[in-house]
Amino acid sequence: MKKCLNKPDLTPYLGQRVRVVVDRPLGSVHPRHPDLIYPVNYGEIPGTLSGDGHPIDADLFGWEEPTEGGRRRSDCRRAGRGRRRRQAKLVVAREGTCWTDEAIWQAAEFQERLFRTRLLRSDTLPT
Repeated sequence: MKKCLNKPDLTPYLGQRVRVVVDRPLGSVHPRHPDLIYPVNYGEIPGTLSGDGHPIDADLFGWEEPTEGGRRRSDCRRAGRGRRRRQAKLVVAREGTCWTDEAIWQAAEFQERLFRTRLLRSDTLPT
């Protein structure tokens, strides 16, 4: 798989509808870290490339049920998170839901506590 040298710019995805393929449904166990349980549905944006050479990761907010193997289209208007090590991740909010920064951090803490992370929001980007 081709490796990117730089962390991708997530800002073009903010405010856009994206398709996410879920490969780790809510409640599933991380394949390499059995102490990590996913409190959100987690997947990737097909056809994209993150700095680690894999598609851009996405956490799905607003779904209360696991969506194993599911494809979800939703709005990426709410927030994106950048992670160290050239990897990037998007927070994709279900249409009609609203998430505060605090709620995003709480839901993502299971994984982001291991990384230096910053939160970008579509509603706070310069125009």
